Amino acid sequence: MLPQERINEVYKEYDLLKDRVSDVSEMNDQRNFSKITRRFNDLQNIITVYEKIKKNQTELDETRRIIHHEKDNDLVQMAKDELLILEENDKQLYETIKELLAPKDPNDEKNVIVEIRAGTGGDEAALFVSDLYRMYSRFSELKGWKKSIIYSNPTGIGGFKEIIFSLEGDNVFGTMRFESGVHRVQRIPETESNGRIHTSAISVAVLPEADDIDIEINDNDLKIDVYRSQGCGGQSVNTTDSAVRITHLPTGIVVTCQDEKSQIKNKAKAMNVLRSKLLDNEIAKQEAEISQSRKSQVGTGDRSAKIRTYNFPQSRITDHRINMTTYQLNSVLDGELDEFINALKIAYKNERLN
Repeated sequence: MLPQERINEVYKEYDLLKDRVSDVSEMNDQRNFSKITRRFNDLQNIITVYEKIKKNQTELDETRRIIHHEKDNDLVQMAKDELLILEENDKQLYETIKELLAPKDPNDEKNVIVEIRAGTGGDEAALFVSDLYRMYSRFSELKGWKKSIIYSNPTGIGGFKEIIFSLEGDNVFGTMRFESGVHRVQRIPETESNGRIHTSAISVAVLPEADDIDIEINDNDLKIDVYRSQGCGGQSVNTTDSAVRITHLPTGIVVTCQDEKSQIKNKAKAMNVLRSKLLDNEIAKQEAEISQSRKSQVGTGDRSAKIRTYNFPQSRITDHRINMTTYQLNSVLDGELDEFINALKIAYKNERLN
């Protein structure tokens, strides 16, 4: 049975927001209006499914009445066949509305900052950073998201020691949040003459992009340094002190940005990364407290935990959090991540519903 009190609250909130989404004056604050519109659409989806449940329930009652009281055998058999369909519809509609009524993470709609860093494995790890950067770039293209590089530290062989970039679009954090953790690669490096498989690891951090209202930063807590941007091999990218390094003194967090030619733009990007790191710290603390009372770690994660292994010789990818394995390595590295992402979303939603 659905919690009728919760449904009544949905209708009440829907009626209040219905006037606000059509109020021209609400559009003056675009950020707030976007939140109102998203919430209104969420409530509308719940109501649509609930109305379908009521209609389906009426048809179920009528079909059961025919089965128990009708004398025509052919009609009774037709009703029994129809009953199976209606019962399956009822089951699916209840699952849908349970999911819609489950508490949503307010950060899911946020844009993200992704950090990929080489770990163990030297040059091979740096090359795998490049592979995953390409994978996420292709994935973002398929989703219609906008990508922007914030910082990169390339190696001379086509890899990266580190690369940081932002993704903007619909439900980015809600989709990308499950990529945080250690990604392990098993393959034969081009420099390996004996054909031995090497294992390397890199770390991925997905940070929800923080708004000014999410995190308040005191200017006195910041140490800001400017220096000249450097390219691969130490060659000067420009001749002005445009690169920016910001240190948040209370936490020791350091962020750098040198992608833009303008010092002002680099500082703005670096501050954005800093806010996101501080917000991520707060989220990690909250989720760590919650995770102590449950076994599953799907949606949180020890950020140092191994989450996925990419085995090139067998074209195999395994996600260790949900024990899911596919043999479509090339497709996944070409950005086709939806199979893993959707499975992780389902596991995460079940966790939240429980």
